[in-house]
Amino acid sequence: MKNHFVKLNPRALTLTSLLLVSALSTTQLTGCFTVGQEFAANHVPEIKIGQTRKQDISELFGTPWRTGMEDGKPTWTYGIYKYALFGGTDSQDLLIRFDAQGIVRSYTFSTTRK
Repeated sequence: MKNHFVKLNPRALTLTSLLLVSALSTTQLTGCFTVGQEFAANHVPEIKIGQTRKQDISELFGTPWRTGMEDGKPTWTYGIYKYALFGGTDSQDLLIRFDAQGIVRSYTFSTTRK
């Protein structure tokens, strides 16, 4: 059995590597990326300050994308942020602030969608 090896020119190999890296970089630059997760924004009007509970919010929107604290009180964030180098941004977010009993004390909803 005879072995067949192809001898590569180091200059050709470097050029091939450079072209591959350039192609991958261009794909990343012209593409888009998304952060967060979709949520049912059509349910935002159902939120009632002083009445809606954490359990109600979970049933309406699911698991929050982020959780945190503001002034010692829990906050939940639902959000989707789509960025593209060409074509602009498509985003919407909902920040819900709860009191110590888990009742909505305020919320903010923002969107770039039409």
